[in-house]
Amino acid sequence: MYRLIKPLFFQFEPEKVHHFVVKQLKWFNDHFPMGKTILRSSFDINIKGLEREVFGIKFRNPVGLAAGFDKNGEYVEALSNLGFGFIEVGTVTPLPQPGNDAPRMFRLQEDSALINRMGFNNKGVDTLAERLRLLKAKDKSIVIGGNIGKNKNTPNEDAVSDYIKCFDRLFDVVDYFVVNVSSPNTPGLRELQEKAPLMNLLNTLQQRNLTHKVSRPILLKIAPDLTNEQLDDIVEIVLETGIAGVIATNTTIDKSGLNSPAELTGEAGGLSGKPLTTRSTEVIRYISTKSNKAFPIIGVGGIHSPQDAKDKLAAGASLVQLYTGFIYEGPGIVKRICKELV
Repeated sequence: MYRLIKPLFFQFEPEKVHHFVVKQLKWFNDHFPMGKTILRSSFDINIKGLEREVFGIKFRNPVGLAAGFDKNGEYVEALSNLGFGFIEVGTVTPLPQPGNDAPRMFRLQEDSALINRMGFNNKGVDTLAERLRLLKAKDKSIVIGGNIGKNKNTPNEDAVSDYIKCFDRLFDVVDYFVVNVSSPNTPGLRELQEKAPLMNLLNTLQQRNLTHKVSRPILLKIAPDLTNEQLDDIVEIVLETGIAGVIATNTTIDKSGLNSPAELTGEAGGLSGKPLTTRSTEVIRYISTKSNKAFPIIGVGGIHSPQDAKDKLAAGASLVQLYTGFIYEGPGIVKRICKELV
């Protein structure tokens, strides 16, 4: 079915069709008679052999939805009925912000890829926290990750305060946190991946985390463009700060070797999809080996098939996430991956 309607969807601007599709999905899930049942029977798979426990959280399957797809937590329940084992919302910032000017997302169909420069567009952490509070009161079974960032106008020297605000506001309504310092679309953000500022940020969050009776796992999302020396620093930082693990990887700024037209490949922003498959797996394998598997890794980047997911897991990932592959391959990709993993 998706193969038939995808060409129609791809006739429209990516961001516009995204909002249209998820709104229709939510309506179908919430209001169509037997909507939830139809979605679950069509796309979900519930097999005990898929369950796994990672950083103290039980996941019904290891295939999640990456941050960025549902920035404001508006569609979590409907998306979970498509078979995802967990949903990551955000990236969210303390204050609402519109993000970068549109158009800001581009399809590279010849490469099965996307370029985006969204710029952390979101409705702010208060809106997200309230929405998740209501959802958790209704259904505690959905594992939700909160991906947090800083506002565009917050200087890097004040960035820690933005992350703390998001952390505190979401603490009671998410199951784990992701610290996003690796998006290429907020000016200067990736400078926070350098060792000194990153140590300061993660130590501050972890100290705050440990003041609670029950702490939340904190993960660091990293860029695929880091050198091996920088990845060595990441491993050291994770071990020293005691955070729970790493998400590898975010989008890349490397646009070499693409087959799509130059007017698309030349667009500013982060590249995701198939061109990232190999590099993200390399980063996973390097970190897993370098750390001697000392902490969990969530693998994301270019997963378009069950084999891509298996390769990430074989390289050292404990869980995987989809985004661009979900758009290109359709909602059935989650079930196909889970069947192969069984």
